[in-house]
Amino acid sequence: MTDEQDNTTHFGFQTVPESEKAGKVHGIFTNVASKYDIMNDVMSGGVHRLWKDAMMDWLAPRAGQRLLDVAGGTGDVAFRFMRRAPTAHATVCDMTESMLIAGQKRAEAEKLAGSLDWIVGDAMALPFADRSFDVYTISFGIRNVTRIPDALSEAFRVLKPGGRLMVLEFSQLPNPMMQKAYDLYSFNVIPRMGQVIAGDRDSYQYLVESIRNFPDQETFADMIRAAGFEQVKYRNLTMGVAALHSGWKL
Repeated sequence: MTDEQDNTTHFGFQTVPESEKAGKVHGIFTNVASKYDIMNDVMSGGVHRLWKDAMMDWLAPRAGQRLLDVAGGTGDVAFRFMRRAPTAHATVCDMTESMLIAGQKRAEAEKLAGSLDWIVGDAMALPFADRSFDVYTISFGIRNVTRIPDALSEAFRVLKPGGRLMVLEFSQLPNPMMQKAYDLYSFNVIPRMGQVIAGDRDSYQYLVESIRNFPDQETFADMIRAAGFEQVKYRNLTMGVAALHSGWKL
């Protein structure tokens, strides 16, 4: 057996061989692609849009920059980046082709065809040369990666010196009582929403479980530092329901 077959990882609250996780995640996002944006709005009450705007505020896109948005799916972050820096170039990379197709159908994509690429690829083995991008973003995607340290190492590899990593991800509330209330909502309401809106309870059950398994803010910051990034900082959003992590390749 190979090492990958011997090793296990989380898939929600299940333990699965590492070799199986990517296929399972791919299946989930293939199933929900057509309803993904609608479900994001319903699950968060539209707050995910404010979180992504906060990401852009901290990132401060500049003219001429090259952005790589990994697990970029339907292009939400790439479109925001391009609206703030119209002469920049954005590459959306996602392992699920149907998510990219859904993104390409959005009206914004038609206006940005000359400065926006859509590439199928794996966060742990990016199909790009070293030092290719000024900015690397990943939003609500890194918790689905089989080996998070490998994805962070790839982010470091493809960034130019002086390049910046920014991760937007669900996180942990620092107050135990608030975390308990949030968990009650997540585990009881979101899967039911998935069933009603997307016709898929199981996928949204996994997504809730994957959020609960993700490292807390400090632990994830340490993982970013271990990949080689410096000046690593984070900001809590909505009291820690989500967090923005930033790091620089210096």
